[in-house]
Amino acid sequence: MEKLYSKIAYQFKNPALLVKALRHRSSGKDNNERLEFLGDAVLGLIIAEYLCQQFPDADEGDLSRIRASLVQQSTLAAIARELHLGEYLQLGPGELKTGGADRESILADAFEALVCALYLDGGLSVCAATIENWFAARLNAMDALRQVKDPKTRLQELLQALKAPLPVYAVIKVTGKDHLQNFIVSCNIKLLGKTVTGTGNNRRLAEQNAATAALQLLGKTDE
Repeated sequence: MEKLYSKIAYQFKNPALLVKALRHRSSGKDNNERLEFLGDAVLGLIIAEYLCQQFPDADEGDLSRIRASLVQQSTLAAIARELHLGEYLQLGPGELKTGGADRESILADAFEALVCALYLDGGLSVCAATIENWFAARLNAMDALRQVKDPKTRLQELLQALKAPLPVYAVIKVTGKDHLQNFIVSCNIKLLGKTVTGTGNNRRLAEQNAATAALQLLGKTDE
């Protein structure tokens, strides 16, 4: 147990929670499924709050995309392997024989159960700090700033890098009532030799959509 505490960088006040978190359903009724259920929600909350704090200018779509990449099964299983959770899993005979200790789904579920056990044992703030430590390498390694830059910023930086004139946006048309307006915005790109348009329920969104259209024509939607 002390070896595991060292790997997860936390010592449980109630070790029974940790034991249960590592008990797969194949080993009996008193397993980690309920902990896994709550752990999934706790993990989502902590990662979402972290991203909101770190990237205040990112929109909901960017934040959702990054969070999804961080809490997907493959990522959780990879972190579980880094913590060597497979060595401590309690599995039924069938899962033991078929390599369940290294199965991605089982490891990801165990990781979520561990998150819940940590939350129940130490509280939300302790849980958040520990999770941020577990995810630190990925949060630092991922090109998060690139991912959260909005299309207008990416387009501007691309044109600057190419030493090309910056885009010029203009509202072409506004339709609908005040509470339900629709904006059509043009984006003139001299490099393209043409104007593209974007629509949205506000000017900012329409400009972002126009910039996205320009990036698509420039073949830079993955930037």
